[in-house]
Amino acid sequence: MKGIITSILTVLTFTGLQAQSVPSTPRLIVGLTIDQLRTDYLESFSPLYGEKGFKRLWKEGMVYRNASYNFADVDRASAIASIYTGTSPSMNGIIGNYWLDTSTLRPVNCVQDLSFMGNYTDESSSPSQLLVSTFADELKIATQNNAMVYAVSPFRDAAILSAGHAANGAFWLNENTGKWCSTTYYADFPWWVSQYNDRKGLDFRIENIVWQPLLPSGSYTYLPEWRRDDFRYKFDDDRRNKFRRLITSPFVNDEVNLLVEDLLEHSFIGQDDVPDLLALTYYAGNYDRRSPQEYAMELQDTYARLDRSIEDLLTMLDRKVGLENVLFFVTSTGYSDPESADIILYRIPGGEFHLNRCTALLNIYLMATYGEGQFVEAYYNQNIYLNHKLIEQKGLDLAEIQNKAADFLIQFSGVNEVHSAHRLLLGAWTPESDKIRNAYHRKRSGDLIIDVLPGWRIIDDSHSYNNRVVRKAYSPAPLIFLSPHFRPEIIETPVTMDHIAPTIAQCMRIRAPNASASPPLYRHSLR
Repeated sequence: MKGIITSILTVLTFTGLQAQSVPSTPRLIVGLTIDQLRTDYLESFSPLYGEKGFKRLWKEGMVYRNASYNFADVDRASAIASIYTGTSPSMNGIIGNYWLDTSTLRPVNCVQDLSFMGNYTDESSSPSQLLVSTFADELKIATQNNAMVYAVSPFRDAAILSAGHAANGAFWLNENTGKWCSTTYYADFPWWVSQYNDRKGLDFRIENIVWQPLLPSGSYTYLPEWRRDDFRYKFDDDRRNKFRRLITSPFVNDEVNLLVEDLLEHSFIGQDDVPDLLALTYYAGNYDRRSPQEYAMELQDTYARLDRSIEDLLTMLDRKVGLENVLFFVTSTGYSDPESADIILYRIPGGEFHLNRCTALLNIYLMATYGEGQFVEAYYNQNIYLNHKLIEQKGLDLAEIQNKAADFLIQFSGVNEVHSAHRLLLGAWTPESDKIRNAYHRKRSGDLIIDVLPGWRIIDDSHSYNNRVVRKAYSPAPLIFLSPHFRPEIIETPVTMDHIAPTIAQCMRIRAPNASASPPLYRHSLR
C-alpha cells in the first residue's frame, strides 16, 4: 500500500511540474539605473505623471519599494558595480568613483586605464579595475560570445561598469563636446554612433534646447519652496559648461533615448533567439548639483520629464522588440548629491571637520610615540593612508599603529567613529561595521576610515570636490521588474541590490556572476 501511495504521489508531483508554464527566455534584458531616483519622490509626484510611464511600471511590474545597498558611502560607480556584479566593493573593488592610488598617491578614476585610447574623447578607459564578472559577462560566456551587450549612459563610469569586461560597446556623453564617446578597449566604434555624432549630435542642437516647466507651475506643489516663479534655463548661455549643465538636467535622459533608438535600428539587438543585454542610465538628481531647497520646482519637473522618458523608452522597446520579449528592470543608485549646510538661523548642530588638520595632528602624535618620520602618507575621502614602508623599516606592528591612530582620532570634534583596517577585517561583527566592511577593499581603501557626525561639513583642502555635508537620513530606492517572469505586486519587504544580478541570471538560465553569493528574488514571484 505504501508503495502504491508513493507512486501516485510521484506521478501527481511530476504531472503538476509539467503543467506549470515556464516563461520563455527573454530576447532582451534592459537594465535601467536611474541616478539618485527616490521612492518617496517617485510616489509623491505621481499626479505629475501620465499613464504609460511610472504608473504603468507600478501597475504591471513587481515593485520593491524599499531597496538599498548593503555597504556604506554609496556613490554612482559603487552602486552600478554592485547591481551588475551582485556583490559589494569589498569583492568587486569599486569603492567609489575615485580612490587614492597608493603607488602614486594621486586620485584615480575607477575606469581609468592608460592602455586604451578613447573614441571622441581624450579619456583612457576600461573595466580592468572591476575585479569580478558581471551578469553581462556571464551572458556572453553562456552564449559563446553571441549575445550582444551594449551600455548607454550620460556618465563614463556607469557606461563601462554596466557593460562589463566582454561587451560589444559602452557609450557615454563627452561633457566637453556633447559627442557620444567610448574606449578602444571594446572591439570597435560602430559606424552608426559616428554617423549619429556627425549628423544628430547634441552639439548641433543644444543652442535650441530650453528648459522650462513641462506643466503649469501651480502643479509643482509637492515640495516646500520659497518661490513659485517659472524657471527658464538655456544651456547654451554658459558656453564653457553647457554640456555639463545639460547632463545634470532631465534632458539628458532624452539624449540616451535618442541613441538607443539608433542602436535598436542598426545593431539588430533583441532580434533573434540569442538573448542580448542593454544597460542604460538616466539621471534624476538635482540640477547643477544644487540642493532641493534651492530647486524644488526643477526637481519635480525632472520627475515629470523622467516619466515621459520612460514612457518613450517602453514604447520604443515594444515597437522594436515587443515587451513580451523583454526583461525590463529599473532601479536607483540609492544616494543623493551632497546638500548645503543648514544655516545658523535654524540652530542645527554641526561644524567643520578639516581632514588636513586632522592628519597633520595624527602624524605629530605618531612621531611623538614612535619617533621621527612621515607616518601619514596621504588622505582622501575620509580615508587615511599610513606609510607602510616606514612602519616596516622601524620594525613596528601595523595593526597596533592603526588601532592607536583610531583611538587618537576618535577624540576630534565631529568624529563619530574611526574604523581601522585591522578592526574592520578581524573585529567583532555589528550591522554598522558590516556595511563599512562591505565598502572596504584592502588594496584600495585606507588604513583608517573616519566616520563624521551628521550635520558636519567635511573640508578636504587638497580635493575640494570631496567637500560635503554629512547626512545619514534613510533615502528609499525602488527596484522594479517588468517581464512575463514576474507577477504584478508591490512589496514592502526591504531588499538589497546585490540580489539583482542572481535574479537576472536565474531568469536567463545562466550562471550568476562569480562573486555573487546572494539568492535570486524571483523564486517566490514567478507567474
